[in-house]
Order: sequence, then structure tokens, then C-alpha cells
Amino acid sequence: MQRSLFTGVSGLRNHQTKMDVIGNNIANVNTTAFKAGRVRFQDILSQNIRGASAPQDGRGGINPAQVGLGMSVASIDTIHTPGSLQSTGRPTDLAIQGSGFFVMSDGANEFYSRDGAFSLGSDGDLVNGANGFKPLGWQADAFGNINTNGPLQPLNIPLGHNVTTRATENLTFSSNLDSLAEIGTEHMAESLVYNSQGGSHLVEIIFTKTGSNTWEWEASGITGNETVSGQGTIEFDEFGNLLQATGDAAISITDIDGADDISMAVDFNNMSQVVGHSNAQVRYQDGFPAGELTEFTIGKTGVISGIYTNGLVVELGQIALASFDNPEGLMKAAGNMYQVSSNSGQARVGGAGLEGRGVIETGTLEMSNVDLSYEFTEMITTSRGFQANSRVITTSDDLLQEVVNLKR
Repeated sequence: MQRSLFTGVSGLRNHQTKMDVIGNNIANVNTTAFKAGRVRFQDILSQNIRGASAPQDGRGGINPAQVGLGMSVASIDTIHTPGSLQSTGRPTDLAIQGSGFFVMSDGANEFYSRDGAFSLGSDGDLVNGANGFKPLGWQADAFGNINTNGPLQPLNIPLGHNVTTRATENLTFSSNLDSLAEIGTEHMAESLVYNSQGGSHLVEIIFTKTGSNTWEWEASGITGNETVSGQGTIEFDEFGNLLQATGDAAISITDIDGADDISMAVDFNNMSQVVGHSNAQVRYQDGFPAGELTEFTIGKTGVISGIYTNGLVVELGQIALASFDNPEGLMKAAGNMYQVSSNSGQARVGGAGLEGRGVIETGTLEMSNVDLSYEFTEMITTSRGFQANSRVITTSDDLLQEVVNLKR
């Protein structure tokens, strides 16, 4: 009877623990990226009343007789199945589709989270506005290059503060030069190009016909006191297609006041010489004047691209993701975050979509993976288990009361 009392107490205590976990799951049914808990029970030490004996002398064996002494919590597991994605439309709301965690920092320690409800702080850093923790990644250099082998750091998006330019490095020509033009005929194409400080220069390219299928070109400039140089010859075949270009492979602008010299590679491959109007022109130049950062986008691989008022798109950085051999071994650290434990394995940090890590969905948040129908069913069975164990205690008490009454 004393055994049944303590067995019933173990049942009450541990079913209460399970109810605590169920209650926490239900309380977090709408918590962003929350992962539900699950309680598993196990029996504990059994007292041997009689040992087992083997068959002998034609007599069968005897099974052991044991009385169980109750139960205990075997484990409280965190179920890391993905939750549904909810569209928010906010460009800084991010969800991970697949496995992985955002790497978060409080300035001293690293944590891991599936909660991607980020915003821009007053300093331009991406931040979780609920707790001030910042997602880590790799900041791009001044040329937009991202080194994912470098140290992790907060990601800064300086909207309205960052101004950038790009010097022209390539000129691409297109359209036609008239094959019926007389020797000595000239055609002019012109284009604005930009230096390293965003200053503009008007470059003129004069095409002069020197043979039946041959044209010479020469570059000149009419802006400022700089020197523009570049000349060469282009030849066409009998079908009007470019055969070869000889001479300078680039147009140079030197003696620019305060900025670097410009060297622009020239591409004539899209030009033709057939019967028709001469309309050769610069189709594309890759320079940009000064522009202010006004928008940004975040791609599936976590790359943050800045969009400037001059049309330039520059990579600003990349958000890092971490994966673990055993994510269920992570320790919950409140605030929708986790910490490494001795059984989770070390974080493998890298870009999204690589080495088994999921991809990033922009404008969405991951919902809780709590299944209310399952939790309510578990609540019923747990309640009945608690009730049944309380009956064991009251019944054992009744038996003890009868023993006490034997003396009367």
C-alpha cells in the first residue's frame, strides 16, 4: 500500500509536468517560429518480489515477479518541424524555408533563432525590435564583394546616407554604318560617361569610311580640360558583319580634375555595315552618376542588394544561417532563441541554400508549429491520467484506513 501511494504521487507529479508543457504549447500557438514541446514518460525502478528460475528436471521455468515503483519523465523534446509561412509584405520580415537558424548577437554572445521579424535600427543595422538582438552576416566591401569566409558582423543598410558612383568601364556600340556611303563620309556617335566621382563627360566618336568595308574611328571630348584619346579601324565582311577591330581596345580620358583617369573598353560586335541609314550609336555604358541609397531587397540566399536613385544596384551584405547536426539538442534561451548545448553539435555557418541550409523568404514570417487539435487531445489524456493517479492515492488511503480500523 505504501508503494502504491508513492507510485500514484509519481504519476501525479509527472502528468502535471506534461500538462505544463501542453499549456506552454497552447500559450505559444501564435508565437512567431515557436517550436512545440513533447513529453515522453518511462517507468522507473521495479522491486523484485521473486526472481526467475530456469527449467530443470522436467519442470518448467518460473518468471520473475516484480512490482513497479512508478514513472518519470524520460524527455521533453523540442519538435523542430517547420511552421506555416505567413505573408506580411514587410521587406525586413524573413522566414527560413527548410532547416537552419539566423545567427543572433547581443554584442557579446551568439544565439540562434527562426524568428525573422527584423527592422532597421536608428543606426541602420538590421535588428530584432523586440529584444535588440542583431542578425549576423557578412558586410560587402566598397565594391560590393562579399567574403563569406570572413568574420560575422551586424548588417548595416544605410538608407538615405550612403551615396555611390561608378566610373564607366565599358562602351558597347550597336546599329549600322551605311555600306553605300562614299569614301570620306563621317558619322558621329556620342555618349555621356562618368568618372570615379560621378562627374559626367561627353565623348564623341567619329566614324570615317576609308574603304569599301573599312571605317576608322576616333574619340574626342568636349567637356572640361581633360584629354580624350582612342582610335582604330573596324572592318566588315561581304555580308556586313564585323570582321575585325584593330587599333586601341579602349577609350581613355586623362587629366580629369580631382578624379581617376577613365579607361573604357570598346565593343563593336553588335555593329553592322549594310545598305541603309548610318545610325551607329553607344547602346550601353556601365557608369553611374552619384546616387543615394533609397531601397533594398533581400534574396533567397540572404544577399542584401541596395537600390540607388541613379539606378545602380549594389550588394550590401549577406545574412548568415547556421545548421546543427542535432537541432533538438539546442537549449531554449527565451525570446524565440536557442543556445548551443553539449548535445546539439557546433553551428555550421554559411549562406542560405548551401550545405543543407534552407532558403530565405522575404516578406513572410514562420508561424508556430503547435497543432491545437493534437494539444487538446493530449490535454484530455493527460487530465485522465492525472485523475486516475489521484484515484490510486485515495484508494490506497482507504486501504490504510481499513488497516487502522483493525485495532478497533
